[in-house]
Amino acid sequence: MVKLPNQPFPPLIKHYYQPLNQPMPNNSTKTKKKEFLFSLSPLSPSIDAMWYVINTYSGHEYKVIDALKTRIRTMNLEDKIFQAIVPIQSKMIIRRGNKVKTQEKTFPGYVIIQMVLDDDSWITVRTTQGVTGFIGIDNKPTPISQTEVDQILKTTEEDKPKFQAPYSQGDVVKIINGPFNDFIGTIDSIDQEKGKVRVLVSFFERETPVELDFLQITKEL
Repeated sequence: MVKLPNQPFPPLIKHYYQPLNQPMPNNSTKTKKKEFLFSLSPLSPSIDAMWYVINTYSGHEYKVIDALKTRIRTMNLEDKIFQAIVPIQSKMIIRRGNKVKTQEKTFPGYVIIQMVLDDDSWITVRTTQGVTGFIGIDNKPTPISQTEVDQILKTTEEDKPKFQAPYSQGDVVKIINGPFNDFIGTIDSIDQEKGKVRVLVSFFERETPVELDFLQITKEL
């Protein structure tokens, strides 16, 4: 069974400190969700259609989808090639003091395509501009399971953004909002899922853990 490339998502970090009830401004910006499931044929997939992974030039995934639509229609293969997926994931980044929701490809340079594999469909996909080959064993296209595809679709549809942390464990930061405003501390842990950090600050000559939002700290001391 062919496995898609693993993504290096950092592990979630358990909270040990109850955050203070300090209201934060809603400095967030949403972006329109990108399309990720594409119909390549007006026909319903046949029972013998399976999912394959093709490799493309990075950044050409959507161009490949458009080219495939034209080629499938021109080659009269609408009964052989049906759907394509470009998996995407949401991330929250800090930009100019605001939380900005962005979307990026989960597997850059890969497109998942549902098709009945034979000589005609293979050569049509393989020779489409931007496609560099099929993923498989011994140079043979190898299907991935429906379970894997369902999991990719579920993860994409859930749209639970992870934060892209602009900080690292051990960074020295300044608190710029809340009861500990102007305190200097060291990042002890980072929660990518919620966009939170735990900062150790010196309070009454003791190290005190404080849970803060990404927007409440800065590296500019």
